[in-house]
Amino acid sequence: MSSNAESSKTLAGVGSILLILSVVPYAGAVLGIIGIILLLIGVKGLASYYQNNEIYQNALTGVIYYIIALIAAGLAIVGFVIGVFTLGFGFILAIAGLIIAFVFYILAASHLRKTFDSLAQKSGDNSFATAGTLLWWGAILTIILVGLILIFIAWIFATIGFFSMRLQPQQPYASPQSSYTPPTTPPVAQPTQAPVAQPTQATRYCPNCGAPVAPNTAFCPHCGKQLPQ
Repeated sequence: MSSNAESSKTLAGVGSILLILSVVPYAGAVLGIIGIILLLIGVKGLASYYQNNEIYQNALTGVIYYIIALIAAGLAIVGFVIGVFTLGFGFILAIAGLIIAFVFYILAASHLRKTFDSLAQKSGDNSFATAGTLLWWGAILTIILVGLILIFIAWIFATIGFFSMRLQPQQPYASPQSSYTPPTTPPVAQPTQAPVAQPTQATRYCPNCGAPVAPNTAFCPHCGKQLPQ
């Protein structure tokens, strides 16, 4: 598990470097696409390591929003070109495309910021938190071009975070034990039997000497006289 996580953070770090190099003329677009793919693969592995799929889902959603923003920006460029000749519909399309592109650009940065904040919390590396903040403000300030510099710096911090993060051993998930304890049946008290009274036999006395004799005795054992039956 640890080796897979090490590979994942390395892939994510390499992807971040390629995203930084996407500003290179001609080859930048290809490097950027490869960087996004490697970044997503690495983040997915880290999300599995930290057992938090939201880390990957936010990154994936952010990339999708970036693609939508690029498509909208492309439509804005087309609209601007059309507007040069028509002086009407083309400019409306250009303005609508720019607005849509900017909105999705902000949403993309917001989701990537959530990914970086989660990685900062899990790994304890503040470089991710700095990257997320710079990425967010860079997206907002893109309209005055300062944001592009902030975004460039943000990916530098993200690269530092991926290569410097320390992976802590994760505790295996233990399912909670049920606290239900079946009720114990109290022992049933056995009814106590009353001692059976032994029948008592009447004591006889010899009428002659008064000595006690057994009930069925015919003669008194003391004086020898015959006893009445």
